[in-house]
Amino acid sequence: MSGPRTPEPALDGQGASSTGSQDEDMADGIQHSHRMLSFSDALLSIIATVMILPVTHTEISPEQEFDKSVQKLLATRIAVYLMTFLIVTVAWAAHTRLFQVVGKIDDTLALLNLACMMTITFLPFTALIVVYAFHFPHLLSPQIEHSAHRALYRQHILGIILRGPALCLAAAGFSLFFYPVSYLLMATVIFLPYVSKAAGWCRARLVGPREPPAHNLEIFTFDLHEPLSKERVEAFSDGVYAIVATLLILDICEDNVPDSKDVKEKFHGSLVAALGASGPHFLAYFGSFATVGLLWFAHHSLFLHIRKATQPMGLLNTLSLAFVGGLPLAYQQTSAFARRPHDELESVRVSCAIIFFASIFQFAIWTTALLQERETLQPSARFGGREHAFMFAKLVLYPCASLLAFACTCVLGRFSTAIFHIMQIAVPFAFLLLRLLVRLALAALRGLRGLARPTHARPVPGAMDDAQSPLLPAPC
Repeated sequence: MSGPRTPEPALDGQGASSTGSQDEDMADGIQHSHRMLSFSDALLSIIATVMILPVTHTEISPEQEFDKSVQKLLATRIAVYLMTFLIVTVAWAAHTRLFQVVGKIDDTLALLNLACMMTITFLPFTALIVVYAFHFPHLLSPQIEHSAHRALYRQHILGIILRGPALCLAAAGFSLFFYPVSYLLMATVIFLPYVSKAAGWCRARLVGPREPPAHNLEIFTFDLHEPLSKERVEAFSDGVYAIVATLLILDICEDNVPDSKDVKEKFHGSLVAALGASGPHFLAYFGSFATVGLLWFAHHSLFLHIRKATQPMGLLNTLSLAFVGGLPLAYQQTSAFARRPHDELESVRVSCAIIFFASIFQFAIWTTALLQERETLQPSARFGGREHAFMFAKLVLYPCASLLAFACTCVLGRFSTAIFHIMQIAVPFAFLLLRLLVRLALAALRGLRGLARPTHARPVPGAMDDAQSPLLPAPC
């Protein structure tokens, strides 16, 4: 064609051109996979989170003691919930890896992806997605599309993605006659990437490193240090938080909203008194919703400063989300204070434990990111950065508050309900004043260091200023 040349369009995150080829792709029925991936992440987050409903709806009558039989029943259901949650997140991780290979979709791939959502373990539709995408290479990511070894890539990818579904199928078979093997296989599905990494490390120690393959397959591996898609980690996590916050309202239904007849007969026409009878349910709902919202806020702030998510960070995020998914159980326990006051101590401790683990794994994500801070963190959140101390305080607030509340119940068990409600009220106010409190604490520490420093001592040339000290990062 004649005429002036236009600049070559830039590539987006999937490797597809952002302007030049979009019209051609749309004409051929080809589209980018962003919206489909968002839909898939939402579906998987819902599937993972609703697993908590059988736990929260465990029937315990007001007269029934929170004895060993009830504890065993809840412990069994919680263990099943955690295992199923982790298995769904393994399926989500496999889906994430798969669409690092597939860059674009057409109608057939979109329908195959819907079939994957229905089967969760992705067997056999995941293999069909891979076979279909390699049959039409223009749907692949550019690195694979232009590779001379696409057959090797296809064999390698199929071998990886079929391991998990094959183990799930084997577990289903063993469950018919010897279920302990099923539990072992399901646990293997969860920890398979880490077992593979550990086995490779042991093999390298025993027999030496392997010879590099003739054709290096660097894409679509389960290397523990390979970054995940930060955007998809955020999307999946946001879905879990949103669904957990929504599930809390399910138990506030027509049973907690009195009709006009009950108001007249039981409460002498006083609507305030009628609503007050369900006050513990409403109070527990607002407290639990605030907890979910603030944990999401801490998670959002954390990933705002993260450049890329490594595999260990992804595992810690999954564990944090698993306990976040248990917050409806904490709501159920705290809303039952009025019905079962004799069990309120155990209920408070269960709720504190769930909040503690949900938040401590968030703190562990940040700690893991600090180990490779140049690659994983923005400069402002690194040691010595202006946001370092603020992020530390934000992520440590809920672990400290829940642990303190749990410890107080061990000493002041009769005031356990009041202690828990004080924690629910105090933490949101602490979040509002957190930046001011951090600045005051840093100023006090600098003042103490200034008093401890000899007045005759002169600064050493090249020494780090207090404002840039890793221990005392300057507030913004």
